[in-house]
Amino acid sequence: MRGTLIDDVVFEADIAQLVRKLHVRPGGAHIAELERLVAEAEGVAHPTAFCRVAFVGAGSVDTVEIAGVTLTSRVLRVNLDQVFRVFPYVATCGTELEDWSNSPGDLLRSYWSDGIREVALAVATRKMREHMVEVHGLGRTATMAPGSIGDWPLRQQRPLFEILGDTEATLGVRLTDSCLMLPTKSVSGIVFPTEKRFESCQLCPRDVCPGRRAPYDRDLYDRRYRASD
Repeated sequence: MRGTLIDDVVFEADIAQLVRKLHVRPGGAHIAELERLVAEAEGVAHPTAFCRVAFVGAGSVDTVEIAGVTLTSRVLRVNLDQVFRVFPYVATCGTELEDWSNSPGDLLRSYWSDGIREVALAVATRKMREHMVEVHGLGRTATMAPGSIGDWPLRQQRPLFEILGDTEATLGVRLTDSCLMLPTKSVSGIVFPTEKRFESCQLCPRDVCPGRRAPYDRDLYDRRYRASD
């Protein structure tokens, strides 16, 4: 299926950001080693992303059709009630950085390389969103990803990847039997225009989550998504 491969992503890590993220003491003995590791990563990194335009078709109480593929989620179906086009995507730190991170080393190197890959993934994701805004003129948007809430479980990666096409050939991302992505620092989902703010976090009661973007709203599902009898 046609889409846009975003492979001109330049990865230049912000050392100060990494120092904060990885809790490295500024001016400490580890700074030089972190800088050396970042230089290695920048030399091999090729973060990429892929997105496409897909059109919303028929739906039922808890399913919605996108590009001829049926996705099962009451929340997604309601969120797309007045939407005719969406933007399925996948972004990754890249197979090159994944292979580099598997090089032998101690636990500290493993921890740092994990953080470096996360930053590379964030750069690819940001570049992809900039492309969406520039090319498609998107205003306010929301994002849903399989596995982010119980209503849209991780196994829904399979129909999403059916919409995306051969992602392994396009940018090296594949699903495992348990529907996790490889490289591990990869994300996928659907971006869609919306007039109401939506974050999956609003429907997630998990107390401790470093990635939380909005507080849990215990009544939101009943107010907005509960099906009428």
